[in-house]
Amino acid sequence: MLYSVDDTPAWYTCIVLGLQHYLIAIGAIVGLPLILAGPLCIANDDEGDVARALLISSLFFVSGICTMLQTTFGIRLPIMQGGTFSFLPPTFAILSLPHNKCPAPLPPGFNNVSYTLYNDTDGSIIDGTEVWQRRIREVQGGIAVASCLQILLGFTGAIGFLLRFIGPLTIAPSVALIGLDLFSAAYDKASSQWGIAMFTAFVVVVCSQYLKNIKVPTPTFSRRKKCHVSWTPVFKMFPVLFALVLAWLLCLILTSTNALPTSPSHPAYRARTDTRINVIRNAPWFRFPYPGQWGLPTVTVAGVIGMMAGVVSGFVESIGDYYACARLSGAPNPPTHAINRGILTEGFGCMLAGVIGTSTATTSFSENIGAIGITRVGSRRVLQVAGFFFFVLGMLSKFGSIFVTIPDPVIGGLFCVMFGMIAAVGISNLQYVDLNSSRNLFIIGFSLFMGLTVPEWMKANKGVIQTGVIEIDQIITVFLETAMLVGGLLALFFDNTIPGTESERGIVRWRNAQNGKQILDEKELLQQEAACYKLPFPTSCC
Repeated sequence: MLYSVDDTPAWYTCIVLGLQHYLIAIGAIVGLPLILAGPLCIANDDEGDVARALLISSLFFVSGICTMLQTTFGIRLPIMQGGTFSFLPPTFAILSLPHNKCPAPLPPGFNNVSYTLYNDTDGSIIDGTEVWQRRIREVQGGIAVASCLQILLGFTGAIGFLLRFIGPLTIAPSVALIGLDLFSAAYDKASSQWGIAMFTAFVVVVCSQYLKNIKVPTPTFSRRKKCHVSWTPVFKMFPVLFALVLAWLLCLILTSTNALPTSPSHPAYRARTDTRINVIRNAPWFRFPYPGQWGLPTVTVAGVIGMMAGVVSGFVESIGDYYACARLSGAPNPPTHAINRGILTEGFGCMLAGVIGTSTATTSFSENIGAIGITRVGSRRVLQVAGFFFFVLGMLSKFGSIFVTIPDPVIGGLFCVMFGMIAAVGISNLQYVDLNSSRNLFIIGFSLFMGLTVPEWMKANKGVIQTGVIEIDQIITVFLETAMLVGGLLALFFDNTIPGTESERGIVRWRNAQNGKQILDEKELLQQEAACYKLPFPTSCC
């Protein structure tokens, strides 16, 4: 390692390396509010574009705070915190409930006002801002309350007990269904101009797969060699950034030459770069995101139960990230108390995201962990600088507004690759299980199939659940419309009730992969753990 966990590079080196981590994470963070804009009923006008910019800035702001908290007081490993896709399926389910259906606009000039009014599902006459803010408040409430479960698990140390029942056969379909369930969001964006969408995906694939071993000379600084030129695999490190810039530039050229349609009714009109240009002018220069900025969050039982599926998926994924980050950064495996602190901090971050209103929660970013292995820089100080970048730029709404102008097919092309990777990461957990076992094949196949079938049937048969109690109807509807929840719970139930050995279920290999092989003696290992994971202030407990 050039810099290990406890090392502190020079300030200018921290800035450069922190900016690199910022650029790696920015693609996924920007995409989340843009995915949810439609289900939240954010209008496709100047006012709606400003709302998208404010959501992106809010998520930047919270991601920065959570990263600094996690690296300083949480797990204390160099882990980036950012928006998570795990909460998208329950969010979509909540926003698809009848009372959250997007209302049609009223005729221009209604009530003698110059702006557009809507007749919401409860009969109230409201403007476009209140339409999406009412819906995001329900999402906020679900995230904020559900995150209390994660805080409780981290505070009590109950994570170890729960992990006895959660193995690769449960994780594989749960995570895979997150990506598979998002295919509609990908094709909705990509279908506006498939050529540009496929060009975007093509650049990502070429950079990340075919050019991943090509190294480019870049100026570098190290303590031993000082300023020098090193060969860096930039294509492997920034495939999303390359694709975003090149596809954006292509859309700009096609817009300037009027090769794209100028009629807003044509689908390819969304590929133009000038359709949302007003958002940069209309967005405020500075805005401090604060709790309750969209109003007081509302809590529904259905929303909380749905979001708990995202919480469970998030902390299981994060525990795996902790071990991976420790291995790549040269740190000893995290002790139990450090894992508990990490989960507790993530729970607080999710609650903060809920009360501020980022449209989603936060979790650890695997992409940035992979960058540690490439750059050989595992200093937590670098990630704290990256978190500071997100924190500061999250208060500059003009900066967030720039990303709102990204054409839809560019976003769609990125989604095609990113969502496919999420599904593949879930499926990769099957490497630990015995795939020659008919027991395991049944659990995998049945949970995946039902996780796709039941939500689609629910979406095609709105209002089919009628128990006579509206609250119970909403709970069952959100449960059955969340693919990750349906497939994950089925896999969890069958994996723990159908007879099978731990070796057959993949538990043995999975735990060995998490724990790794320790070649240090116990005394030296304890000394390293104490130095690496201790809090930055005196304490007698952890």
